[in-house]
This record gives sequence, structure tokens and C-alpha cells, in this order.
Amino acid sequence: MSSATTPILIGGSIAIDNIKTPTAEGKNLLGGSASFTGIAASYFTSPVHLVGIIGKDFPQEHLDHFASKGISTGGLEKSEGNTFSWTGSYHENMNDRDTLDVAINVLEDWTPKVPAEMASAPVVVLANMHPINQLQMIAQLTAEKPFIAADTMDLWITIANDDLHEVLKKIDLLVINESEARDFCRTPNLISAGKILLDKGPANVVIKLGEFGAILFHREESGTAPSEFSIPGLPGISIFRSAAFPLTEVADPTGAGDSFLGALAGHLASTGKASYSFDDLRQAIVYGSVVASYTCEAFSTNRLAGTSREEIEQRLGLLKNLTHWPA
Repeated sequence: MSSATTPILIGGSIAIDNIKTPTAEGKNLLGGSASFTGIAASYFTSPVHLVGIIGKDFPQEHLDHFASKGISTGGLEKSEGNTFSWTGSYHENMNDRDTLDVAINVLEDWTPKVPAEMASAPVVVLANMHPINQLQMIAQLTAEKPFIAADTMDLWITIANDDLHEVLKKIDLLVINESEARDFCRTPNLISAGKILLDKGPANVVIKLGEFGAILFHREESGTAPSEFSIPGLPGISIFRSAAFPLTEVADPTGAGDSFLGALAGHLASTGKASYSFDDLRQAIVYGSVVASYTCEAFSTNRLAGTSREEIEQRLGLLKNLTHWPA
């Protein structure tokens, strides 16, 4: 199954990761939000354009890895400094991890530069990076009405809250994990958090639940949500709850959320539409859940990059069987 030909622009970090789990350890691994997002998106559409920065120590094998997936690296700035690096250790349950070292390096003074030939992409992903960098990328876009999806993290909620709120006013979809959603919205209730996040600007919000799936919140333009997707207390908002694909073993969950976002955005781009319906978004989230499961099965992008669109479709079919019941 071939991918569609709708350009997608992805900006974010490109990193070298060093990861230790209870059963294994990996060093000098390809990491970074844009790396996982780009590879996941490449299964659905092309060209995939990356915008980021790497240092003189960035391994050529990682650049070759991007090329093997047909990913354009013309938007990667090369610096004489060292590449952004993250070192972490996972606990036994793999839901908890400790950050042992973060070397900001070339990201410290980075300003994204979007090449003119990439700026008109109809689908744009602002992968996890400082909200100021996300705003800088938005300012360089030239498409009339691009669909913009963005990720964030707890650090930006704490130290760049005002900038993050500005980002939310300019995007179409926010992807955020459950603990971040609770902290950002100051509520323990994720359904309430979904509405609060919609009220901050984006028409769509996805709250990631890790091994338990994800929840989509979609504000209907008509102001009335179909009864089969609405719940009491949330007029005009449709909700979809997606399951995660069940895994018997998790080798390394690093990048799973980025892979989720990349597959989601890649599927939307593959439709060739100028705007996306609630059904389009539902399907995109399920693809995101399936592709994220591959990332968890090996260190770095090793399993993610080693799958195929055919395998993704097969796993999608299995997930549908696992979550369907007779009417």
C-alpha cells in the first residue's frame, strides 16, 4: 500500500538518546520528537519535511535512517555544537522513568528556519519543543489555512505557560498526556480538562492515556454534537475514546507519544482533504495508537522504522476486532 502525496511539515527536536530499562540498555540512539513523528508520518504521506537542528556529533547513520524512509532533511540545520541529548532510566512498570541527564546543546539558542519550499505544506506538526519555537514556526507558514497540530510537555506548562497559551490560539489540534492535562487545567477530571483545553483555542484536543489509549474531544462547528458521540454536560462537543493496542512486552516506550502524533497527522494528510471531519479524526487516532505500539517494541525507532503499511493495516484490523462487541 503506497502513501499519499500530500506534504507534511514537522518541526521539533532531533536528539541522541541513551536509555536504560530493567532488561536492556542502548546508547547513541536516534531520538527527539521530530524523529519519531516524521518516521511515523512517512507510512501515510510524502514528502515528509523535517525542521530541526543537529550538531557535529550527529551520526551519519541516523541521517541515512531518515533517507531510507524518504524523509526530507533539507530543513535540518547543522551546527558546530553538539546535538541535543537525553539520558533516562525506566522503572519496572515502564510507565515511570527518571531523567538522568539532559544536554540542551544546540537547542539552547535555536530559532527554527522553515525553507520556503516547505512553508506551504497544508499539514504542519509542531512536535514537542519550546512554545516560542512553535510560534516562530507558525509565523513562517505560507499556506492559507494549514491544519496545525501541536504537542507539549509538563516543562512548558510550568516555565512557558503564557507562550503555550498563545500557541493554543493558533492551532487546530492539541495532543497532551493525561498528567499534563490535569496539571495544565488544574482538575483531576480528564473530561473537564478536555473542555477547558478546547476553550483555550484548538477545535480538537487529544488526551493521551498511555497503555490505556486516548480520548478525542472535538468541538462541532454547528454547536450541536451528534447524540451518539455526546455526553451530558458537554453541549456541542463530540467525544471518542480509543483503545491502545495491547502488548505482551514493552521494550522502550520512548517516542511512543510522538509516533502517535506522527501517524495521526500523516493519516489526515493522506486523505487529501482541506479540512477534517470528526470521523477523519477518529480514524487518525486509531492509526496513531497502532503505530505507537510498534515504537514500544524496541529501542529508539528500530521497530517503528522496521514495520510496513501492510503490517500497520493488519494490526489495525486486529485492534478493531479486540474492541468491537455485538450490538
